[in-house]
Amino acid sequence: MQKPKLKMRLGDLLVHEKIISEQQLLEALKRQQESGRKLGATLIELNFLSEQQLLQFLAQQLQLPFLDIAQRRIEAKDAQLLSEVQARRFRALVLEANEQSVLLGMSDPADLTALDQLSQFLAPREIRLAVVRESQLMQAFDTLYRRTKDIESFATQLKQEYGAAPEQEFALAEQSEADNTISRLLQSIFEDAVQVRASDIHIEPDEKVLRIRQRIDGVLQENILNEVSIASALVLRLKLMASLDISEKRLPQDGRFQITVKQHKIDVRMSTMPVQYGESVVMRLLDQSAGVLTLEDTGMPEQMLRRLRRIMQSPHGMLLVTGPTGSGKTTTLYGMLSELNQPGSKIITVEDPVEYRLPRINQVQVNPKIDLSFSKVLRTTLRQDPDIIMVGEMRDQETAEMGLRGALTGHLVLSTLHTNDAVTSTLRLIDMGAAPYLVASALRAIIAQRLVRRLCEYCKTPYQPDELEQNWLRHHKIPEGTSFWHGPGCQSCNNTGYKGRLGVFELLVLTKPLADALRRNDAEAFTSLAYHSEGFVSLGLMALDYARKGVTSLEEVMKVSEYLESDPQSAFSALLAES
Repeated sequence: MQKPKLKMRLGDLLVHEKIISEQQLLEALKRQQESGRKLGATLIELNFLSEQQLLQFLAQQLQLPFLDIAQRRIEAKDAQLLSEVQARRFRALVLEANEQSVLLGMSDPADLTALDQLSQFLAPREIRLAVVRESQLMQAFDTLYRRTKDIESFATQLKQEYGAAPEQEFALAEQSEADNTISRLLQSIFEDAVQVRASDIHIEPDEKVLRIRQRIDGVLQENILNEVSIASALVLRLKLMASLDISEKRLPQDGRFQITVKQHKIDVRMSTMPVQYGESVVMRLLDQSAGVLTLEDTGMPEQMLRRLRRIMQSPHGMLLVTGPTGSGKTTTLYGMLSELNQPGSKIITVEDPVEYRLPRINQVQVNPKIDLSFSKVLRTTLRQDPDIIMVGEMRDQETAEMGLRGALTGHLVLSTLHTNDAVTSTLRLIDMGAAPYLVASALRAIIAQRLVRRLCEYCKTPYQPDELEQNWLRHHKIPEGTSFWHGPGCQSCNNTGYKGRLGVFELLVLTKPLADALRRNDAEAFTSLAYHSEGFVSLGLMALDYARKGVTSLEEVMKVSEYLESDPQSAFSALLAES
């Protein structure tokens, strides 16, 4: 390989080509001395030029191709010709490989020291170089260097070490080889989950295999291990970590523990359940180091956000956040709490469990084992002189009525409810046993929400709906010719077509006509008034608008809402006019 070499130093070249000024170079060199980072990274950090400008300039000077690897399909076996440690250290990735040569992507191909060592690692293959973005390299590392091989290797090793030893003896053995192996296996499982941004880990023993599944962007992805015999040992170790009863295998148990993975402090909520071939374990991962999302981070539209913040300033009343499990209700509630958390307000929360620890807020964990229920804690909370109360969930009539009465007696009450949309939430409260006049008097607004998968920005393309989707669009009178997008899949999104999720919301503010319909317990009139109330946009229509803008797919819209309100055409036309 002929090593590429700049004719001048990078900084001097950039000044010579008038991409940066002499003064900017001097400032960058001074910052570089303080930070120890490379000059290119320092220039980007100071916003003197973009990453793409720098890399295109480097590629031109070194006469190398500048590649967008996000849209390339890279084989994991090719990438793994370099170990993960080597790839991350030298910011290099094998993009293609055969017996004679490799195409190597680097963010800094002018680093001759790195090239010398990479040549040794990849010998005797010839190296062909390309310039790639460092940000894309880091994303590719996370998807290509998964921990699946480590997990399989540790599982095999554990099976050999575990043998036929009694489970109890194995679980309590101090510093045995099997003990160390199971620790490394669990570490690999958690590292892999954090690397791919999984929200949950499922460990499920089957008759002949052990399934480890991860929920990524709301969808489970599966890894199958043949060592099903290690399942009980794995569950025992997790029970010890969560301080659960390791002798109890017939009843479900819940617990939690904290671990640190790759500088991420992870709070793990764990649930066990006896199943046909052992015990199933589900672990919800909460990244405490990421902090609480703000309301802006949830993706709530600006106009809806302004209305919500006006309601949040009310001195009393109830504000409900509704949706099914996993729809982001808690994230929205914590976003509101972080804004309301001021020295002049006393906030008490009643939760099961406490998910994020917030300063200045009195957070109470309910405990059914000692009869510390939502209603009992709420009754005491009202005597603690709070300004704002957050109740984790309205689960029964007593909790609902106490929350509503608290909202009538000078407190702002925030809570969640498991319903499909905002309109049916009030009817659900009444169905739980709350008096209609109480709901009408106390309730200020309801937010309903869902999470939809976001289309990958690198591979999304225009899309012609299939026959089923066209029938759905015609049924809801959506104008013909409305454009939609989909993602065929690429390296950046791990060939799924989606990357990340965003919230879809509807906000129903209880006006006087709506409250009057509730007092009369007139569900039909309330529903009709709600759908036609000023500023109300349903979940389905908001999701449909996102699909039209290429943010999500029509498939995701149909999951959010099988039907739209009675007059979707006029509402959708209003959305088109706004944008």
